[in-house]
Amino acid sequence: MNAANSPSPLIPEDLVVHRRPMLLLDTIQDVSEARCIARVEVDPGAWYADAQGAMPGWFGIELMAQTVSAYSGYQKRLQGQEPRVGFLLGSLKYELPQQAFPGGQTLEVEAKLHFLDETGLSAFRCEIRHQGHRVACAMLKTFEPV
Repeated sequence: MNAANSPSPLIPEDLVVHRRPMLLLDTIQDVSEARCIARVEVDPGAWYADAQGAMPGWFGIELMAQTVSAYSGYQKRLQGQEPRVGFLLGSLKYELPQQAFPGGQTLEVEAKLHFLDETGLSAFRCEIRHQGHRVACAMLKTFEPV
């Protein structure tokens, strides 16, 4: 199901257990059985911003993890359940060609389901894009107790 075609708009607060200011996702653009795409506006005045108003590059892992969480929260909602706390077990090969995400950028964060088993163990191929160009990617391993 496409978030844009959902009966009601999907907002991150409805799908992720984090709350602002720790919730970094601004909108959910698309979510389906296979993936979730979120949007993040890099705020140069935010608590995470460095002296130049940029988001440090290592925050990319958190953006990916929160997008995975939104994916899971959406799947739980479809089953009539509430979103739950999950755990980031690790990442594989985090590629980040730049040191930071400049303030004012709009980032698109995509998490594609790669693996999910009945115990709650999962893996997602994640990518962060700016204006259609990949600026970060990784494979995240996660666990959500069943």
